[in-house]
Amino acid sequence: MPDPLSYRPKPGEIPTQPGVYRFRDSNRRVIYVGKAKNLRARLQNYFQPLPSLHPRTATMVTTAASVEWTTVGTEVEALQLEYSWIKEFDPRFNVKYRDDKSYPWLAVTLDEEFPRVQVMRGAKKKGTRYFGPYSHAWAIRETVDLLLRVFPMRSCSKGVFNRAAQTGRPCLLGYIDKCSAPCVGRVTPEEHRAIAQDFCDFMAGNTTAFVKRLEREMYAASEAMEFERAARLRDDVGALRTALEKQAVVLGDGTDADVIALAEDPLEVAVQVFHVRGGRIRGQRGWVADRVEEGETAELVEHFLVQLYGGEEGDGVPREVLVPALPPESAVLEDLLSERRGSRVQIRVPQRGDKKTLQETVARNAAQSLALHKTKRASDLTTRNRALAEIQEHLGLAEVPLRIECYDVSNLQGTEVVASMVVFEDGLARKSDYRRFVIKGVEGQNDVASMHEVITRRFRRLLDERGDAVERSDETGPLLVDPETGRPRKFAYTPGLVVVDGGPPQVAAALDALTGLGLADEIPVVGLAKRLEEVWLPDDEDPVIFARSSEGLYLLQRIRDEAHRFAITHHRNRRSKSMVESVLDDVPGLGEVRRKVLMKHFGSLKKLRAATVEEIAVLPGIGPRTAEAIATAVAAAKPTAPTVNMTTGEITEE
Repeated sequence: MPDPLSYRPKPGEIPTQPGVYRFRDSNRRVIYVGKAKNLRARLQNYFQPLPSLHPRTATMVTTAASVEWTTVGTEVEALQLEYSWIKEFDPRFNVKYRDDKSYPWLAVTLDEEFPRVQVMRGAKKKGTRYFGPYSHAWAIRETVDLLLRVFPMRSCSKGVFNRAAQTGRPCLLGYIDKCSAPCVGRVTPEEHRAIAQDFCDFMAGNTTAFVKRLEREMYAASEAMEFERAARLRDDVGALRTALEKQAVVLGDGTDADVIALAEDPLEVAVQVFHVRGGRIRGQRGWVADRVEEGETAELVEHFLVQLYGGEEGDGVPREVLVPALPPESAVLEDLLSERRGSRVQIRVPQRGDKKTLQETVARNAAQSLALHKTKRASDLTTRNRALAEIQEHLGLAEVPLRIECYDVSNLQGTEVVASMVVFEDGLARKSDYRRFVIKGVEGQNDVASMHEVITRRFRRLLDERGDAVERSDETGPLLVDPETGRPRKFAYTPGLVVVDGGPPQVAAALDALTGLGLADEIPVVGLAKRLEEVWLPDDEDPVIFARSSEGLYLLQRIRDEAHRFAITHHRNRRSKSMVESVLDDVPGLGEVRRKVLMKHFGSLKKLRAATVEEIAVLPGIGPRTAEAIATAVAAAKPTAPTVNMTTGEITEE
């Protein structure tokens, strides 16, 4: 492993101008490309002591064998050069947000004598009008097929067009009135160009005028008793409305914008983009990328924008880019995109209104995309087997951990302290074995003591059940069953691995609890820290670092995240119930029995607050006067808004 100090440049050698730098490995392959407005200040950050670097950065600098740089005049030039080098060298330590697939556009070749509508990919050509991009070519063909009955313009290739002109017979589309057949002279070049221009105007968002014009013609034909023509116009109106339904208006002001959202975890980031043109969603694109570099959301947004628009020209760059967080160099990026587009481009974070609502929708899509990506990985048998084997190898376990239990503690400023236990068997969640704990022997916010209590309680139960269980075999193998009922005892089985949420203090507490029960040598325990995804073994000074693409780490992450979710849900439920009970304590004539009736029916303070006096009064034992007193007490209570950090699982109160 190369020592970064062996190739560290002298401080005086590195210029202070803007520029782009490349790290190369021992085979001279480029493994990382970055930009900086001050090369000296940026590069010095990479040559700090390894323990102070982010693990992924430490891996990169120890893989590299040399570093070189190129100075440029402005930060805009640095962005352009960074994109060019990432595209050219495909460095392994840069986040790759885009695949090599080019996305299709609906194109109208206005520079031809008889303009043609078609699907086009790749570089844009002069004289061609583009609409999109779309996610799939079939989406374009569906739209074109609907619109050709209203705007019968040419959609055939040059060869088909010339062959029809030679034979004097149009193709099938000409016979079914989905083409005006300029190849055989049914319309003049000027008439065909007018049809093509109407098609472009409709796709650009000028839709209302066409629909109203067709409706007027339909009514006029009906009054003139030209019923066949009226029926044909009616079908044309229906085709236009169907095409419009496929491209619903989301922004009423005719905005041209790309709406971008990210869903992150420590190892991956999912990106979703909605392309809005003329106020309508023209296309949607999404990626899930390995998160190789450290950095906050703003840095991820900057890298993504450079890769998304680095090769775009003209219409590919919208007037407005809506992002979840402003990139650090937003002004420089705006200059770059404005140069690409040829007019002013604005990057901003929407704060309210339709644009804010649309970005929330895009964010939900990104979160679902990331969840689906992880679910697909979790459901693959080969992947699960590899993950369990990697965990065994990295942690030095005697056997593959077929049953893994994970524990997490949740509280709000030391109140309503609860814990969760989730179980994964063969890499899949076994929800029937999940358990919740209410911490009783710990006062205040003490996660270490709480972890000690929950581990002690769970494994004391294991010893109790194991002691009086009997063994029985069936087609699945030996079972430990209750001698009285004959049912399997789920907690009489020893897990292959115990995972606790946290670092060395939590691991030490869990090990101490197992030692007190005489199980320390039988049950291995590790901790998974949140910030850097480090795996801690008992009594080890340094953590175990899994590879960023390790399936074993993904499995540990899924288990830890599931424990977070389960603990937070339990905490919310208990907190909601305690809030309702405290609010109702002072209501006259409302005893414990009636409070339980209210809790059972409404379940939470939020639902009770939303209920009317009449809805409360219909419950058994609660009359109109008591219901009015309850509604008054609930309305007077100050609403609280607990928020959850989905990365750390911590709950805070506004």
